[in-house]
Amino acid sequence: MGNLQHAFNEIERDDADPDADFSLPGWIYHDPEFFALEMERVFRPSWQIVCHVNEVANPGDWRTLDYLGESVIVIRGADGVVRAFTNVCRHRAMRLVEGHAGCTKKLVCPYHAWVYETDGRLTGVPMKGEYPSLKLEDNGLAPVDLEIWHGFVFVRLADAGLPRVAEMMAPFEDEVARYRLAEMQPMGEARMRPREVNWKNVGDNYSDNLHIPVAHDGLSRLVGKSYRIEAHGWADRLYGDLVPADSQNFWEQFYRTRMPRVAHLPEEAHGRWLYYKLWPNMAFDIYADQIDFMQWLPLTPTTCLIREVAYCLPDERREMKLVRYANWRINRLVNAEDTWLITRVQQGMASRSYGTGPIARSEVCLRSFARKIRTLIPEARRPFAPAPGWSKAG
Repeated sequence: MGNLQHAFNEIERDDADPDADFSLPGWIYHDPEFFALEMERVFRPSWQIVCHVNEVANPGDWRTLDYLGESVIVIRGADGVVRAFTNVCRHRAMRLVEGHAGCTKKLVCPYHAWVYETDGRLTGVPMKGEYPSLKLEDNGLAPVDLEIWHGFVFVRLADAGLPRVAEMMAPFEDEVARYRLAEMQPMGEARMRPREVNWKNVGDNYSDNLHIPVAHDGLSRLVGKSYRIEAHGWADRLYGDLVPADSQNFWEQFYRTRMPRVAHLPEEAHGRWLYYKLWPNMAFDIYADQIDFMQWLPLTPTTCLIREVAYCLPDERREMKLVRYANWRINRLVNAEDTWLITRVQQGMASRSYGTGPIARSEVCLRSFARKIRTLIPEARRPFAPAPGWSKAG
């Protein structure tokens, strides 16, 4: 992928993309060959969130993330350092831990009892004399690149020159900092929601501003005509400000009128619903009362898994707890509406009649995403699917 470095430099220029006014074609939302290229060129080099540092607060605490056929374990070492490794024993490739979370003093393989320290070093091998060529120092756990951004732990499987998370989010640093994300605690375990759609359909819908007044009555009542979207390189910023109005929906009205003051936030933040979408498949929904993290992990060309976790600062006020419940009630309906939409779009993408569609100039986030996909996989410029085997030709 080294030959893409120049393309990355040009990636945000509309005038450098002859297809800037057109959507990605429907066939790449279900084609297995295109999906395989995406996994290699889009996902292996991209950052994926695993957890928050406060979910691995103590030595030996670990969390896992499974994707692309890999299992990654994030663990806090006995020295207090958070590291990431593939969840694979160096002996016979056995998974070292099962599940999404746990705590251990040492990682002991359940197959042959090889022992690894929490910093990844191999320190114990039963019948070590049976392995004359074995060097413990050369057989520690395979490290995975890790970045911590405002308390959130990200990993990536390969480095292809894409920016780090801090670089992607640099335009918003001052705005993000005031929410004190690094101090937040999870409000519960991750929710896993399988969806019968290609992963791109989830992200496209998240970035789409034109469907808000058409498909989301409740959200439209809350933010009126204030909803805006902005494309900033490798991250998008979206937001809407709550508008004063009388609503027949109890929870909408409660949320609008009963938000308690949060001392470290400016006044305008109390009524702002702020969203960031990070390349290629992650988003933060930021509110004065809490934040929601969402990640849509590809499974097959036509299925994905939405992974969600909510975080908040400790606040025992009864009114804050009720406002957080109101937030959940409102967004539960928004999520249901979006699920209905993306499912129908996925079905439409399977039609042989659909090639590409026009993209309005105002759809800046969709345009930005499409440019990146076309840069990484140029075949995405074809409106209709080439003959099978195209990815192996040449």
